[in-house]
Amino acid sequence: MTSLDVLLVVPWSGGAHAAWAEGLARHCSHRIRIVEHEDRFWRWRQRGSAVTLAELAAADVAHHGRPDVVVAADFVNLAAFVGLSRSWLTDQPVVLYLHENQVGYPVLLGRSIEDEAAAVDWVSMQVADAIWCNSAFQRDHLAEHLPAWLASAPDNDHRHLLLRTLEKFNVLPVGLELSDLPVLRADRDDSKPPLITWNQRWAHDKDPGRFLRNLVRLADEGVPFDVALAGPNRRSDPQEFTEAIDRLGARVVHVGFLERAAYAELLGRTDVVVSTARHEFFGVALLEAIACGAIPVLPASLSYPEVIPARYHEAALYGPGRLGDRLEQVLLDLPAARARVSGLADAVAELAWPAVADRYDRALAELVAGARSSAR
Repeated sequence: MTSLDVLLVVPWSGGAHAAWAEGLARHCSHRIRIVEHEDRFWRWRQRGSAVTLAELAAADVAHHGRPDVVVAADFVNLAAFVGLSRSWLTDQPVVLYLHENQVGYPVLLGRSIEDEAAAVDWVSMQVADAIWCNSAFQRDHLAEHLPAWLASAPDNDHRHLLLRTLEKFNVLPVGLELSDLPVLRADRDDSKPPLITWNQRWAHDKDPGRFLRNLVRLADEGVPFDVALAGPNRRSDPQEFTEAIDRLGARVVHVGFLERAAYAELLGRTDVVVSTARHEFFGVALLEAIACGAIPVLPASLSYPEVIPARYHEAALYGPGRLGDRLEQVLLDLPAARARVSGLADAVAELAWPAVADRYDRALAELVAGARSSAR
């Protein structure tokens, strides 16, 4: 396979987005060049990052030459980026990689749907030669929600473009970087209270309030556990969070974001990882914890039935209204719960970058070969 020059455009270089870009650069056989912005002000990233990313891309091209293909992650107006890059971007294929999308995104009560953000996603899809989703769930989510969203246009709607757009879709998961994690750690001490870890964002779409309410109830019932709250939080904690943490008291062994080394150490001690998400297209952090041997307590919805093999669904996933019962069952008999998910860590490890990178290598090579053939 001929090695290609790939320009990776990352408007939101943080969390799973940054892990994806860094993993691709580390494990892909092609030459990856990255232009990026920090993971701040996502609305402004969608509205304005095309201008500054195009400037960075132009400087990169001036120094390293034109790439063979451009791969841009979401949170950028790709049509604007392509237009601003016309001095060097000619017949190279352009890929839109969707970690998430704003079509059908769950909104807070009383707020309107982010129509502007959804429109940027849609326009970006039109200019892309290929659209790669991080999961089949996200691909299917878009196929389900786009028709109604397009039909809401007051006139000149774009529904005639829907089939052509969906034909561009492919699924390429985010690879997991497991090389620095204590994968499959076996020396767990079940004589201590089980350690529950929350390692997701503290945002309304992850519903941390529901997680904490269930912990408070279990604590009031005397169920043994400790909890580490390690997800990134960029907002002032609402009263329900601070009150719940106060009520949990000494059970809370950590609060706050951790750098990678400390985070890896925490995952090595984690017995149970929980999700209460209302919006999840992949779940890198949760899969990292599972690869380290944590018992998952996840909704039987969103991307989870896809990333968790079917033979573990009954043991790892809970149905509507069953979070508290499932969590209590796991905490009261940790060895039995661990036995029910035996082998799951190995199954999740199949999503590690060494296994996934080849799919990107081939997809990029095929896309470039197709573009060059069409140009002849």
